Amino acid sequence: MTNTPSIEALKDLRAASCNPVGTPTITSDLSENVILTTLDDIHNWARLSSLWPLLYGTACCFIEFAALIGSRFDFDRFGLVPRSSPRQADLLIVAGTVTMKMAPALVRLYEQMPEPKYVIAMGACTITGGMFSADSTTAVRGVDKLIPVDLYLPGCPPRPEAIFDAVIKLRKKVGNEALVERGNLQQSHRYCTVSHQMKAVAPIVNGQYLAAETQRQALAAASSLPMPAPAAAIPAPVEA
Repeated sequence: MTNTPSIEALKDLRAASCNPVGTPTITSDLSENVILTTLDDIHNWARLSSLWPLLYGTACCFIEFAALIGSRFDFDRFGLVPRSSPRQADLLIVAGTVTMKMAPALVRLYEQMPEPKYVIAMGACTITGGMFSADSTTAVRGVDKLIPVDLYLPGCPPRPEAIFDAVIKLRKKVGNEALVERGNLQQSHRYCTVSHQMKAVAPIVNGQYLAAETQRQALAAASSLPMPAPAAAIPAPVEA
């Protein structure tokens, strides 16, 4: 006769192995059932947990930002939901070089975003103009000349992990804000940085090479040469 366990013993074994913690009990203690908070804290908690960035990019930094949407980084776990409309977004990540032609469109998008809204300047080209700040005549030397910036993210380009770090820092800033003091942080004027100290210099290509006597002689000799005869047309192969 085999010693088989009873049904009750199997139930006890299953309960001990599958649910060792046990069923939670509801306590009647007042301190464990009531949460005391302020309007600022609950309002900031709701906003920092659901930042909706605008699906907007201007240059190569946007490739790093677009990588966050994939499953490898999955920035949805931070509550970031990309929005294609500025009227539904509260976070603007300026990813890439901003040119003077793009500046009016960028300002228009920022002004269409509802308050409260935040801006992250991503990349060296966005912050200072980057490699284009030396000789470009169209790159804006810092997006903070156009719109107020809450957080600067340096790099060329920054890694997706750096964007996560910037979002975490922005969440801390949002969590420490107060509704009464929010009006004091509004932008007073648009050009909040110093002007670029560029000096106008004469162009290097001034036409002296084409006006040289040796070049004139070479052009005259080339124009006096006879035109080559056109090449004979090659007949198409005949199929057998």
